[in-house]
This record gives sequence, structure tokens and C-alpha cells, in this order.
Amino acid sequence: MAHVLVIDDDKMVCETLKTLISSQGHQTESALTLKEGMEKNTATTFDLVFLDINLPDGSGLDAVADFRQVPSRPEIIIITGEGGPDNAALAMKSDAWDYVRKPLSIQDVLLPLTRALQYRREKAEQKPPRALRRTEIIGNSPPVNACLDLVAKAAGTDTSVLITGETGTGKELFARAIHANSERAGEDFVVVDCASLPATLVESILFGHEKGTFTGAEQAREGLFHQAHRGTLFLDEVGELPPDTQKSLLRVLQEQRFRPIGSSREVESHFRLVAATNRDLEALVAGGDFRRDLLYRLRGFAINLPPLKQRGEDVVELALAQLNKLSKHYRIPTKGLCPGFMETLRNYDWPGNVRELFNAVGAAFVQAKDEPTLFSMHLPADVRAGAKLKQVQGQNETGRHPLPAASASGNFDLPPPPPLKAVREKSLVSTERRYLFELLSYVNRDMNEACAISGLSRSQLYRLLQKHGVQR
Repeated sequence: MAHVLVIDDDKMVCETLKTLISSQGHQTESALTLKEGMEKNTATTFDLVFLDINLPDGSGLDAVADFRQVPSRPEIIIITGEGGPDNAALAMKSDAWDYVRKPLSIQDVLLPLTRALQYRREKAEQKPPRALRRTEIIGNSPPVNACLDLVAKAAGTDTSVLITGETGTGKELFARAIHANSERAGEDFVVVDCASLPATLVESILFGHEKGTFTGAEQAREGLFHQAHRGTLFLDEVGELPPDTQKSLLRVLQEQRFRPIGSSREVESHFRLVAATNRDLEALVAGGDFRRDLLYRLRGFAINLPPLKQRGEDVVELALAQLNKLSKHYRIPTKGLCPGFMETLRNYDWPGNVRELFNAVGAAFVQAKDEPTLFSMHLPADVRAGAKLKQVQGQNETGRHPLPAASASGNFDLPPPPPLKAVREKSLVSTERRYLFELLSYVNRDMNEACAISGLSRSQLYRLLQKHGVQR
């Protein structure tokens, strides 16, 4: 028996779907708004969510990723009465399982329902994957864990991988993780920064050249394509490749052969390709700046990395890791962290992502000099200002909404709150995780002192650390 959630602002649609799905032996719940659906999705474990697009308080399409961030990662089937080709494409790109239009028929509902649940059953029956070598990837938030699942799948194949995401999200780290977990891990990982390739030397750098081929070629040089033989070639910022180089690269990917400049023979290179970009390659293709056939070759397997603002619970863990790294580098004790310092880190949106966070933490570390504790004042002014602005805006928005009026029966005109037990459990998990980070920071990861302060035995402390994915 599966657990299914139906979210639609039409009560009749909700009741009809609940009756139909229940007749198949599944447990079903419904919600009339996006907010109510989110609350139920967080409080209860669902296998599948039927999600309407046009809801009173938002777009279901925009919320697909949020619904899939809970540990159960339910499959999403989009339903709408005003669908078009664009919405259907957006639904598929947003990781929805399927897209169906109203008026719904029994087949429209039961076919994707049956297939999605079969997929979940078979996935659950698979053998657990071997431990993943994360190569400095820090964090255990649902968006990061979802990307790590894709890394594990990509590592088991030789298919080309395209990693997308904003600047500073760690695209090279994920590329290295794919290499480190693949059968090519013992071979070279060759990095090509496409944005910095000199226009006059691109072919020489990639293909290599023979001695005397051009002025300055005093000896033969092996190109990066050849260096990556049997290993992994990482093309960073692949969207910056000039058109002529795109054409040459496409041929190499197709033939696994190339000719060094000035050579009379071709050389084989059986490398695995991983590419990354922060640009919209589809838009570049539409504008004629990127080859569509090359995009298809690159995008054999796609991984889109989340921005740091979607990884709120990872911010403190990332900051602690960077502080420990700085302490080891400068050979000084790890500094304590004031709660206000942590609060500022959590409230800031980090438009520059992990890279900006590490730079801000580094600046605070230097600013504090020999002081034993980091305070929010040690952080850069723009970070403190941005965090405070967000905090004030949140308070203002909260203050602008009066309490809802109660009806004659005493019920408010709002969806019911989740069960108290679910709220308590969610709050406990968040509080325990935050406490563990701050405890380890305070004691500089001294387990004996951590046990003395927390009142926990060593085995109890280790169980909590493992439960919340906090590294010692």
C-alpha cells in the first residue's frame, strides 16, 4: 500500500482522486493550497503527490523541487486544467514524474500512478550503493544528497556528464567525485578551463603539437586530450568554448581520435568527459553560440547543483569545516563561535554561494586575529547588512498579516496545522543538529570535553552524530 497526497484547489477533484486512488488499495490525503500541501508533505511520508499547477497561493510547477526535498523524495505528477506544451516541458525539466491534463480520465490517473509506484518499489529493492567518496563535498541537506545520488549513478557509467549550477556551487568538486568513484579513479583527472584558453593556442593545448610546427614549438608537446587517456577530462566553463573548438571537440568525442598539430598520424584517447557551466546552454544554442549536437553529446547525464540559499542547514557545517581548515593551516586552536555569528551566516542568502561563504569565513578569521571567539562583527559588512535586511524584511512581512478571524464555530479560515507530534519531531531534529555543530565547535572537536559538557556518554554522542550526519 502506498501513501498518496492530492493537492488541488477544487474540492471535487480532490475527492474524486481520493476515491479512485483509495479503490486501488492506497492511503490518500488531500490539500487545497500549496501551503497546506507543503505542511502535510513535511509531516507525513508520501510516495506520490498529485500536484495542481494553479493554486491560490502559488504555482505547483515552481514547488516541485521543494516537495522532493523531504527524505522520502515522493514522485510528483503534475495536473492542470490550463496546460500547454511549455508547461509540460517545464514539468519534465523540474523532475516531475508525469504531466496530465483535466478533465482527468481513469486511465490518465491510474497509468502514471501504477508506473511511478512500480519504479519506487524496484528502486527500494535494489542493493544499497557502496560508500561514496565525497572528495571534500560538505553537507547533508536533501538537495545535496539528491545530487550525490546522481554522482553515484554517473560514476557507474562512462556516459558524458554535464554539471550545471551558479558560480561557486562546487561544480569541480562534484566532477572530481564522479572520477573518484568510477573505475577510472586510478588514472588522471585532467582539468581544462575553457574560459582561459588563449585563442591562438587552443588547438595546441588540447591536441598537442610536433616539434617545429610553429614559431616557439621547440619540442613536441602532448595535448590535454592525450593526457586524459583512460582517465577523466573535465571541461570547466564549457559554454565559453569558441565555435571552431566546439566542432573539433565534437569530432573527438565521436571518434575518440585526434591529430596533433603538425603530425601525420592520429592518436587515440579513450577518456571520460565531464563538463560544467554556469550558463544556459539551451539559450546559447538558440542564439547560435553553441552547437546543439555538442550539447546532446555533453548532456548524456545531467546534474544541476543547488545554490547555497537552498542548502540552509549546510551553511554552519561548511563554515565549521573551513574554520578547521584555516586553523590547521595557521597552526592555531580552532576559534569559538558566538551564536550571533551563526545567526548571521544562516540569515544571509550567499549569492556567491559556497565560494562567497568560504571567503567571508576567511575574512572573519583574519579579522579576529588572536581573539579566541568569532563574533558577527568579524564578518564582512556586506554580509552583516544583507543578513540584517533579510531579518527585518521577514519581521515586517510577519507584522503586516493580522491574525485570521475565527468563524462562528471557532475555526479559522486556514488549513489545519500539522499534528503536534510531527512539529515536535521536526523541531527536535533541527535543534539537535544545530546543538551538535555548536558543541563540537566550542570544544574544538574534543570528544571527552563534548561528553562532559553535554552530559552524554561517548556512545550516545556518537549515535547522535551519526544520526544527523555530523562528521567528527
